Amino acid sequence: MNIVVLDGHTLNPGDLAWDELKALGSCQIYDRTPAGQVVARARDADAVLTNKTVLDKETISRLQKLRYIGVLATGYNVVDIQAARERGIPVTNIPTYGTASVAQMAFALLLELTQHVAHHAATVREGRWCRSEDFCYWDFPLIELNGLTLGIVGYGRIGRETGKIARAFGMKTLAHDVFAKGEECREAELVSLDELFRRSDVVSLHCPLTAENKGMVNASRLALMKSTAFLINTSRGPLVEESALADALNSGRIAGAGLDVLTVEPPRPDNPLLKAKNCLITPHISWATRSARARLMKCAVENVRAYLAGEKQNVVN
Repeated sequence: MNIVVLDGHTLNPGDLAWDELKALGSCQIYDRTPAGQVVARARDADAVLTNKTVLDKETISRLQKLRYIGVLATGYNVVDIQAARERGIPVTNIPTYGTASVAQMAFALLLELTQHVAHHAATVREGRWCRSEDFCYWDFPLIELNGLTLGIVGYGRIGRETGKIARAFGMKTLAHDVFAKGEECREAELVSLDELFRRSDVVSLHCPLTAENKGMVNASRLALMKSTAFLINTSRGPLVEESALADALNSGRIAGAGLDVLTVEPPRPDNPLLKAKNCLITPHISWATRSARARLMKCAVENVRAYLAGEKQNVVN
């Protein structure tokens, strides 16, 4: 089998090994592949693995030897799965590798918003504590999580893990999930989306992006939130209308936001959230702990191995 990895750098910038994948066949690994070079690089591939490099209908139609597509992520919107299905090409994804890491990142963002650890540590390094007349100081209100309410939008694996962490901090948990039933949310109170936004001190997004929920965090829904509330998004950028969120932050409509994802990545310099008040933005790293990436790599190899054995594993089309 001839295997081509189109964009392997973010999965493996050098701290993991491709050896198990290479053992399955001839393997060509590219750190990144510009759109104009996809066909040239994958022309002779039996199997193509991609993370964010797009495989649209036209590209798939030009790869006549292609028999398998593996997405190195959970979301698979970069592949035209209908076009692949019409060619009889299975498309696989990696469904569960980052549960703990993404939930951890949601709380890393929330703790920074409530404790401002990085800011205060920086002022100490700059010598301010040495010059202080008092034994302590703080520049922002410091907020205790115990007793606050976390609203979780999307109560799947990551949402439930986030809820577990929240309860360890003494938080109450609400949940909204269009697929969940009451018995599946025993630890959290299942409520409507608008009620969740009204009652929560923190809203954390953990749902996949669909045509129905794109832009669901809009001006009207932000207006439901408490002025002291925070929004956390470690899920998908297009769930949020970015101009509406920037307006809500700059006007003090809500207290802050912690975002690991944006609608366009990397962001354009004119993205209004880059300069919005009390808005923390990290470069889509919630998935990127070494442990999570190692699990992703292992599952990607197992998906290919299953295909070679004539078995279906994590096939999404």
